[in-house]
Amino acid sequence: MKKILILMAGLLMSIASFAQDSAPAESSFAADPLHHPMFPYYATVALLMIVILLVAVVCIYVFKIVRLLNEQLEKQRASRQGVAYVPSPGWWSRFTQAVNASVPVAQEKEIELEHNYDGIKELDNHLPPWWKWLFYGTIAWAAIYIIVFHIANTLPLSQEEYQTELAVAETQAKLRKASQPAAAEIDESKLVYSADAAILENGKNVFAENPCGSCHGSEGGGNTIGPNLTDQYWIHGGDITSIFNTIKNGAVDKGMPAWGKVMSVQDVRDLTFYIISLQGSNPPNPKAPQGELYKPASPMQSDSTSVKSQASL
Repeated sequence: MKKILILMAGLLMSIASFAQDSAPAESSFAADPLHHPMFPYYATVALLMIVILLVAVVCIYVFKIVRLLNEQLEKQRASRQGVAYVPSPGWWSRFTQAVNASVPVAQEKEIELEHNYDGIKELDNHLPPWWKWLFYGTIAWAAIYIIVFHIANTLPLSQEEYQTELAVAETQAKLRKASQPAAAEIDESKLVYSADAAILENGKNVFAENPCGSCHGSEGGGNTIGPNLTDQYWIHGGDITSIFNTIKNGAVDKGMPAWGKVMSVQDVRDLTFYIISLQGSNPPNPKAPQGELYKPASPMQSDSTSVKSQASL
């Protein structure tokens, strides 16, 4: 049996190495599995797994047959001796008895205490071994924890891990801002709307790629959760700065996430401009107005020299 396993392992390794050397990088097993160079390897592995499964099933049935034969022999032996046959407990019964150390009902008289309350008697049962092992394990873990975290200082405590994660996040934020210098220079208090096609196209993509449409509708007309973005009524203010701040900082009480934590400043600006461009688009089945009416001081420009915004979340 050992030689057969060694032979099969060598066959698998040789097939795998041959397939890796001969298979082109662009080949796909799903496209043509029968002619794929890795097919012999997969077929051999599948065959080996089937053989292992069959051997396991056979072993289970052999074990049951052996146990049945032993039980028949014990019954015959008890019959010859003229005593009642008492089946021996199985391995699972022996295991549960070992971990629980429970006293059989027939032997409860031996552990009865003298306490008797209206016919209810108290037994002197001990804690099961598994509970004791678990308790001893917690004591051992507490000793290891104190030594590792408080005496040897081998591993950081939760507060130190938190501070380390904050430092890493701050470093990543600085790197992200350094890679987007134009976005980092955006002053939200001085934003003016621009109908630049590239900005609006990127804002539209940001709107579609993020779950904005699930709350505000795919065309901005509002949904069960989010308000209508195409009318002149706004919950958090209708100027461009309010829109920008609402997207960036969110509105937790209304279920609006702070997208500034996952979006770049440039994407927040482009999304703001795109939302402004939705004004008056009249999508089908718009949601009823919510919030207060906001009218810009001057109409929205269609060129790049535009005015301050007229929309907000």
